Amino acid sequence: MRLARIGVGASIGLLSAAVALGVGEVVAAFVRPAASPVIVVGNRFILLTPEPVKRWAIRSFGTHDKTVLLSGIYVVIAALAVVVGLLALRRRRDGLIGIAVFGGIGVYAALSTNAHRGSDVIPSIFGTLAALAVLVVLVRAAGTDAAPGSPPPDAAAGPGRPARVRPAGRAGPAGRAAAAAVGAPGWAANRRGFLQGSAAAAALAAVAGFGGRAAQHARFDVATARAKLRLPAPVEPAVPPAPVAQVVNGPDLGKSGVPWNTPNSDFYRIDTAISVPQIEPKNWSLRIHGMVDRELRLNYSELLARPLIERWITLCCVSNEVGGGLVGNARFLGARLADLLREAGVHAGADQLVMSSSDGMTIGAPTAVVMDGRDALVAVGMNGVPLPIVHGFPARIVVPGLYGYVSACKWVVDIEATTFASNQAYWVQGGWSAQTEIKLQSRIDTPGSGATVKVGQPVAIAGIAWDQHVGISQVEVQVGKGEWRSARLAPVPSTDTWRQWVLPWTPPKAGQYTLRVRAVDAAGTVQPPTYQDVFPSGATGLHTVTVHAR
Repeated sequence: MRLARIGVGASIGLLSAAVALGVGEVVAAFVRPAASPVIVVGNRFILLTPEPVKRWAIRSFGTHDKTVLLSGIYVVIAALAVVVGLLALRRRRDGLIGIAVFGGIGVYAALSTNAHRGSDVIPSIFGTLAALAVLVVLVRAAGTDAAPGSPPPDAAAGPGRPARVRPAGRAGPAGRAAAAAVGAPGWAANRRGFLQGSAAAAALAAVAGFGGRAAQHARFDVATARAKLRLPAPVEPAVPPAPVAQVVNGPDLGKSGVPWNTPNSDFYRIDTAISVPQIEPKNWSLRIHGMVDRELRLNYSELLARPLIERWITLCCVSNEVGGGLVGNARFLGARLADLLREAGVHAGADQLVMSSSDGMTIGAPTAVVMDGRDALVAVGMNGVPLPIVHGFPARIVVPGLYGYVSACKWVVDIEATTFASNQAYWVQGGWSAQTEIKLQSRIDTPGSGATVKVGQPVAIAGIAWDQHVGISQVEVQVGKGEWRSARLAPVPSTDTWRQWVLPWTPPKAGQYTLRVRAVDAAGTVQPPTYQDVFPSGATGLHTVTVHAR
């Protein structure tokens, strides 16, 4: 009886929650995807998450952090739904209160996330109402529908006295004990009705959930608009990289290490957008305001009509560990951001540009760096095609030499000229440094750590090094405690990209070998060996791998 009661209560709670989420998805299709109850709760959770937990999530899950977050939210919802269902079996009012509380959390989350709209509460409200209705129906179908304040159906049973069984559908005084308690002898009379109600609720949840997502995709997805878009040719095309064969005779860099160009599908993605913004180019605009002589606004057509340049640029996330993969090299097409800022007339005292995305994310970049002559872009293209949606379509900011958290605003719609003293962007509020440039780094890509190599046979030790807007002049590799040996470097079109390198090595005998790499930038600075965590301004240290020769 106890197990049956737990199962019925859990089913009531889970099905009520599932219907709430499904109906919320349907309503969100008429509001906007970002208003989905799960999305607004997830966004609020991100805002409330302590910075160390965020760093742990990125370190542990990388680009899958949002999938893990959503999975965790569903697990928590399911666990709490079970509790609500069990409470509802004992006293319907308690279950209704539980549902209402969760609905209130959804409404609060919708009103407290960045760039929220008043209409964002509607999906949570409708989802809550649907859950309340399902809970009442299922509790009644289970034959345990008790009026507020009344005892559970089996409460009248004393020692040696069985609970009083009433025919299904009939209520006693004040609506108490509509039928036998779950699992009691009379429960069989209610089981069929409960199972039918549960099946109907499950079907409703499934249809609403999948149908709501499909409707959102049909109404808001901009993939079709992106596919039809044809970008103008750049007035300054990117300089193609020199063939790796020009390095010198030896191992092929393109085969030994990572490819020169990172495909869009492989480019790392780190942001806080659980629901990727979907912006039609015809609806996009950029506003530049604040400490300027004149406010500047331009739409997408006006942006494309400007002189567009194309540049190879390597981007790197500040959360990239030593030897990590949160770095990529791509060919970006865009308008010079500095030209737009000069047209607006940025004031001399405006030392920060706070850039905002359509979902409310803010990123602050040093004005002086953006305007020092480097190829800072309002980018519209990536590797010869319009920006991928997850990488900022229709427009984003790219600034060579700056970590993404202080420059790479995706889905950008607003730039405010302000000061560091008066405005803290999102990541800076979490303790990250307000001003920092990418640190000199290098990485061994092959052989991988733990790999087995053959004694007496040449091995290509290869990888990449980067120090954007400064450049790499030398890469050195150390085997064990031996001397540092200079690697061969591939040509690069500018200092704003990573540089591929390779060193031939032949293991002299069997055993374990430690391989270590360091880079020297164009200014003569040697990569520091001291380890520093990614927080608060980027990691330092030397990448090391261990291989076994046999």
